[in-house]
Amino acid sequence: MFKNVTVYRTSPGWAPAVEQLEEALAATPFVPCGATQEKSFGWVPPRGDAHAALVESIGGHRLMSLMIETKAVPGSVVQRLLEERTAAIEASTGRKPGRKESRDMKEELVRELLPMAFPKTSRVMVWHDPEHQRLLLDTTSTARADEVTTALVRAFDGLQLSLLDTATSPQVAMTNWLTLTDVDEWPPHLAPGREVELKSSDEQKSVVRFTRHHLDAEQMQMHIAQGKLPTQMGLDWDGRVAFVLTESLQLRKVSFLDGVFEDNASSEDSGGFDADVAIATGELSALLNDLLAALGGQTD
Repeated sequence: MFKNVTVYRTSPGWAPAVEQLEEALAATPFVPCGATQEKSFGWVPPRGDAHAALVESIGGHRLMSLMIETKAVPGSVVQRLLEERTAAIEASTGRKPGRKESRDMKEELVRELLPMAFPKTSRVMVWHDPEHQRLLLDTTSTARADEVTTALVRAFDGLQLSLLDTATSPQVAMTNWLTLTDVDEWPPHLAPGREVELKSSDEQKSVVRFTRHHLDAEQMQMHIAQGKLPTQMGLDWDGRVAFVLTESLQLRKVSFLDGVFEDNASSEDSGGFDADVAIATGELSALLNDLLAALGGQTD
């Protein structure tokens, strides 16, 4: 649950009741792709049970889930069949199909082959945190995030979403942290991980990556002096959550460290959906608060 995080700020005061959220999502439930349909998306129960609610409210946090199904025909197959049809037309008529005719034949081939294509499905968990006016998606893909936010805005009248902006940009902050020689100088609750990517802004766009590597301050200072700046960096929050922070304020490779779920799970619901959601949202909410504070806080 939430291996990646893209954070949006919601419209001030936007906090519909759970019943209102449920009613809005029920208007566009997920329906699998039709025979010649390339993409379909809609809302499914986040709990995973077929007839469960489309909105789960746990500890004041709301969970939703968007299912996306796509069907695609391999381009190589379409191209091979198109060449065969083109050759047949040339052989029978002595002419080569023009650009428009070739495009129409290609589209027709895709329609013919789509019913035989295997569907591919994926789910994106959506987490609404009314207290902090945040909406979080379990993805760092720009295209996928656009699909989910479009579906949300269509479902909820008056919902406006904007990416978070902080007083200090993540790249500037990561640059400063990488050159610190004393871990005590780091922001509260944050510590360096063992992964970083540095990229130059010149024409060569050279990239240096360190993985499972101690982030030596002197070595980092050398690369930064050469014009390379961090685009992503591994961090540890309070010894409880490891993640990679990106220059666009996304969290990737989110991993709850040993003991987090065991320490917080209740005896009544150990390992259940409600317990997992309560722990994940509680930990990540606190992490985001500390991270935003380390970046100078949100700007209006």
